[in-house]
Amino acid sequence: MTLHERTCGCPDGTSAAAPGDTSAATGGGAAAAAPGDTSAATGGGAAAAAPGGTAVTAPPEGTAAAAAPRAHTGRSPRSRAWAELLRLPALFSVPGDALAGTAATGAPASSRTLLAIASSLCLYEAGMALNDWADRHIDAVERPHRPLPSGRIRPAAALTAAGALTGAGLALAARAGRPALAVAAPLAATVWAYDLGLKHTPAGPLAMGTARGLDLLLGAAATTGSTRPALPSAALLGTHTLAVTTVSRQEAQGGSPLPPLAALATTALLTRLVTRHSAGVTGGRRQGAGHEVTRGRRQGAGHEVTRGRRQGAGHEVTRGRRQGAVHGPAGPRAIRHPAQDSGALLTTALGAAYAATTARPYFHATLNPSPPLTQRAVGSGIRATIPLQAALTARSRGTATALLIAALAPLGSRFAKKVSVT
Repeated sequence: MTLHERTCGCPDGTSAAAPGDTSAATGGGAAAAAPGDTSAATGGGAAAAAPGGTAVTAPPEGTAAAAAPRAHTGRSPRSRAWAELLRLPALFSVPGDALAGTAATGAPASSRTLLAIASSLCLYEAGMALNDWADRHIDAVERPHRPLPSGRIRPAAALTAAGALTGAGLALAARAGRPALAVAAPLAATVWAYDLGLKHTPAGPLAMGTARGLDLLLGAAATTGSTRPALPSAALLGTHTLAVTTVSRQEAQGGSPLPPLAALATTALLTRLVTRHSAGVTGGRRQGAGHEVTRGRRQGAGHEVTRGRRQGAGHEVTRGRRQGAVHGPAGPRAIRHPAQDSGALLTTALGAAYAATTARPYFHATLNPSPPLTQRAVGSGIRATIPLQAALTARSRGTATALLIAALAPLGSRFAKKVSVT
């Protein structure tokens, strides 16, 4: 399941290299050869840049000195090719879906929650492999450095991996229970439908938003067997994904400023809804307590009068004054629970982090919807998924889980510097 169609393959903050360009800068400042480029390993004393920036002359081809490095690193290129195909750093944005869905139900995470996370990871990676298989002919023109068009991975292998991962994801969901499988099955169908057909249609962004929402519901279904409490959170997360996917549709050639502008407005709206709902939950609980007091007074008025007459009116008057001193005329507004207050503050902070992650890139893409700025906006939207998941979890009083999800963000950013999530 992918959040975009065409991307530059560069982490946020780096320059995008044109297809076939072998001059992409590495972290150490040395020139790095593009995938499949053999110019740095040819014979005849061709010079290659060492990690420290020192020019190193390659030994003539066919000598023992030339064969030794290949024997030492023979397995690394293949592993890296699969890491690029599956976009492994993007996996850090997946566990938060099931955890946020579980938190929305109010139930603690269990072994079934872990099965839901494992199922979600498999289905996500199935979508990644299937995406590149379906786009292999387009990538041959626009992104020839990708694993399939560069020949580092055979298309049949990518398609086989997509099928195997889908089967594994459904099997794990079945282990979590029939409700989980009932959500995982349409999720897998949505992933395959998007990659094989819907991606290039107007329904593409909606399909991706649906897939992300179902992924959140998978956690709720696996943990409690019910998805209804998690529907609001799923709708918010799906709306964010829809906005990011809409922007990604023009990241290869650039285009109109309207999609990033709409995504910016969507981010502001989602931030408002998440933080306001958090305050509403706390206030609702407090107002609910006051409502119960009022309802009790209404329903039990006759009983209290009778009881007061039997036990003594003075006792009831004193009791009412004591309750009034605590609750006040407008309900129990003076009762404040530190756990609720800390949860509301954490939700606000995570909501602000979510908005800060996307606001500036979306704004820049609105002013100049060029491919590099649009690609940067898409990358920021993908990374913003994690703080949004954490905010949705925190508003459901899953403070510890929210902090755990938030901790995945820097890890994902760190690994994205080695393997691009796009």
